[in-house]
Amino acid sequence: MNSIGVVTVTFNSAHVLKDFLDSMAKQTHTNYILYVIDNASDDDTAKIISEVDDARIVYIQNDKNLGVAAGNNQGIVKAIEDGCESILLLNNDTLFETTLFEKMARTLEIHQADIIVPKMYYFDKKNILWFAGGEFDNIFQCDVSHAGFREEDNGQYDRIQTITYAPTCCMLITKQTIEDVGLMDEKYFVYEDDVDFCYRATHIMKKKMIYFPDVTFYHKVGGLTNKEGSSFKSDFAIRMMTRNKVYRCKKYFSFSKAVYLLLMLFRENLKIILQRHYKRSYKSFILMNLSFIKGMFY
Repeated sequence: MNSIGVVTVTFNSAHVLKDFLDSMAKQTHTNYILYVIDNASDDDTAKIISEVDDARIVYIQNDKNLGVAAGNNQGIVKAIEDGCESILLLNNDTLFETTLFEKMARTLEIHQADIIVPKMYYFDKKNILWFAGGEFDNIFQCDVSHAGFREEDNGQYDRIQTITYAPTCCMLITKQTIEDVGLMDEKYFVYEDDVDFCYRATHIMKKKMIYFPDVTFYHKVGGLTNKEGSSFKSDFAIRMMTRNKVYRCKKYFSFSKAVYLLLMLFRENLKIILQRHYKRSYKSFILMNLSFIKGMFY
């Protein structure tokens, strides 16, 4: 079976690495290289990696945090240089079954697809779905959604289907697709880089992305960024998510996206005042609006 270059980006990931590496070591598909791209962690990440006796692990340590997109690109480029025929972008805050790589690689080939992503569950809620397919909105093609998000899994998403969006926490991509679509846009640093890549792949290059449900994959959602917890309300999250979404809409500008940006500005300001997603403060209001402006000129 084809060689897989598995790319994972670490940043103070010591608390999740052991489970991840254990899932990696047990894979029935053994023809892979794991590229660990470390963004200047100051915890025990390097120590944990060094203690694993596996020649398939390539550890690349950056002297500063380059961001998720740049880290993924480092791994992708190295994997292609090493002759890997497909690239698996994989978060290290995950656990998965022993046949994950084998099933995904085989299904990708059988369906003659360019990209494949699995069904994903919450780690701490074993039968609650986090991702069961994804799409861009039909009107503006700016927002994306996860099918099955926070639903109990009763088999309602057990069919292989073509999708247009998926997070890159577990995404198997053919080498040819990478060459056609291009690398991750490093201007995002973190957040929205996956949306941008999927838009280029499925909308611009018309690549075939499929959702694959016949696998067990658990995601410690927020395990690395705490996105569903306090970090979503943090100044960093407000700044990066607002700026990056505006930048992405501007990058693929159209009349509908211009309308979307105006609606987004109104909606996000309303959230600060009325909803729980942002801290109800003058500081958050100023930060969001300044980040919106920065995105327009980014």
